[in-house]
Amino acid sequence: MTRKPRLLLVFGTRPEAIKMAPVVQALAARPGEAEHVVCVTAQHREMLDQVLAWFAIEPDVDLNLMRPDQTLPDLTARALTGITKVIEDVQPDVVLAQGDTTTVMATALAAFYQRVPFGHVEAGLRTHDLYNPFPEEVNRHLASVLATYHFAPTRTAVDALLAEGIDASQIHQTGNTVIDALQWTVAQPHRLDLDLPLDGPERLILITAHRRESFGQEFENICHALRQLAERNPGVRLIYPVHLNPNVQEPVYRILSGVERVHLIDPLPYPDFAHLMNRSTLIVSDSGGLQEEAPALGKPVLVMRQTTERPEAIEAGTARLVGTDTQRIVTEAERLLDDPDAYAQMANAVSPFGDGHAAERIVNILLKAKR
Repeated sequence: MTRKPRLLLVFGTRPEAIKMAPVVQALAARPGEAEHVVCVTAQHREMLDQVLAWFAIEPDVDLNLMRPDQTLPDLTARALTGITKVIEDVQPDVVLAQGDTTTVMATALAAFYQRVPFGHVEAGLRTHDLYNPFPEEVNRHLASVLATYHFAPTRTAVDALLAEGIDASQIHQTGNTVIDALQWTVAQPHRLDLDLPLDGPERLILITAHRRESFGQEFENICHALRQLAERNPGVRLIYPVHLNPNVQEPVYRILSGVERVHLIDPLPYPDFAHLMNRSTLIVSDSGGLQEEAPALGKPVLVMRQTTERPEAIEAGTARLVGTDTQRIVTEAERLLDDPDAYAQMANAVSPFGDGHAAERIVNILLKAKR
């Protein structure tokens, strides 16, 4: 009797877990058609565990790779060695990973070394600047070179892959699984049990900022912009879950501690963050995933980066690149706060990132290919 197809799903960070959880759920709903094994690298330990708990995912393998002050070469070497051993043990028919982290790059390379087909979820994102974002742009290029299945979230991502010579038969436009995860999460009953004054008259601005390429003066510019935004606009309240990286924590707490109506809090569990995002007026972020999630909730996003691998959000009008210049961040945020027409134009734009059924499409494609 021929065994069912066996899929190995590998992820290591909180964003990866959020975007892979719908695929895990879709496979779990079809136990008679496929086996699946979940391996986490725990590239980011604490933030990963929050998401696993919310989606009730119990990893079959936990490599627990995170180390204090880990360097990219050290992490890459440990990830490649660990994932290779997992592939040897599991003997999967397909290996899946999502996005552009060190985990996905090492997974793609390990699968290649073992001659196992690799499926890249969220394939085709590009800034065309190898150092921005760093090291993600190179990671996703390498994953595309090694992939057999390219699950592209949008037509723009499909076109980027075609331009690089990827065979069209290997590219599948599926939408982005983050919309699956977000829609499922905000539909769940959930009480925001945060020690924050969320029910006052102030409009909420949700902040995330943690990108490696902004560390230093550019990150200080961001912090000064947030301070000015709070000081100049008494009708707003800023909520900033601060990333655990010391390069983020030091300038944030030095510049923003004690500023009225600025709340610096620990990173939130995913359900809290998703529901807080849903209650916010505006999101100011350097995150990649938030450029996809916020438009699905009708929330304008100001992107504090020089480039974005998600130009669809810019083209659709749901997000705007504002860079890391202090004055520009303040000006663009105040324009949305003060001009109802400008706000409505962004808030009501149609999200280009999917309909909440991306994971189902991915699983259908893989199971059809392995019959």
